[in-house]
Amino acid sequence: MTTSDGLTVGAVAELVGVSVRTLHHWDRIGLAPASERTWSDYRVYDDDDVARIHRVLVYRELGFPLAQIGALLDDPFVDESAHLARQRELLLARISHLQEMVSAVDRLKEAIAVNAPLTPGDRAEIFGTDWNEEWQTEAEQRWGDTPQWEQSQQRTSSMSKEDWRRVKAETDALNSDLAAARRSGVDPASPEAAALVGRHRASISEFYDCTRSMQVLLARMYRQDQRFAETYDSLEPGLTEWIIAAVEADARAHGIDPDTATWG
Repeated sequence: MTTSDGLTVGAVAELVGVSVRTLHHWDRIGLAPASERTWSDYRVYDDDDVARIHRVLVYRELGFPLAQIGALLDDPFVDESAHLARQRELLLARISHLQEMVSAVDRLKEAIAVNAPLTPGDRAEIFGTDWNEEWQTEAEQRWGDTPQWEQSQQRTSSMSKEDWRRVKAETDALNSDLAAARRSGVDPASPEAAALVGRHRASISEFYDCTRSMQVLLARMYRQDQRFAETYDSLEPGLTEWIIAAVEADARAHGIDPDTATWG
C-alpha cells in the first residue's frame, strides 16, 4: 500500500524482504525510522528512508551488529559515496571467501564420488578451518561414560559424508536464524523463539536423544564455556544469553523449572 507521500510499513517490508516487525524494531531504535506518520499514526517511508534500509541490509548481511550499523550510517563525516565504496570492498572480500568455500566443497564432492573415508582434513573442510581434532578427545573425556556418548557414537558411525554435509548445512542455517532473531529483537518467550529452540533441540538429537531438561543444561554450558559463548556472540552480540533465555522460556512453557533441570 502506498500513500501520496510514500510507502507504508507493509509495502516497504514486501519491497526489501524483511518483516514488518523488524521494520518496527528498527524504527523504535532509530536505526531506520520512518520520516513521516499519517493522521492515524501509521509509519510512512519516503525514498531516502528506503535507501537507508537497503544500506542497513547490506551491512547486516556482512555481519555488522545493528549498533555499529547505526553508527556508520549516522557518521556525519562519511558521505554516500564513501558508504558505497566501503560496502563494495566488504562484499568483494565476502565473495572471495565464498569462492574459497566453493572450492573446498568441490574437493569434498570429489572425495565422496570415490567413497573416500572422512579424514581430519575432510572434517576441517566441512566444518571450517578452525576445526580442532582435540575436541573429540575432550568430549570423550567429559562424557565418554554416559549413555548419550554411546548413542552418539553409534549414530555417527553410520553417517556418510553426505550426512555430515547435511548436518553442517542445517547447523549453519539454524545459527543464522538464531542470530537473525536476536538481531531483530525477537522475544525469547515468543512462539517464533520456541520454534528455533525446537530446531536447536532437534539438531542435538541428531546425535543423541535430547530432552528439554537436558537442553537447558546444555544452553547454560554455552555461558560457562567461553569457546561456545565466543562462537555464538561472534554471530550476533548477546546471542549466547538470548539462546539461554529462549531455551529456559520454552522449558517453563512445558512445565520444566530451569533451576531444577536434570540431565535426563
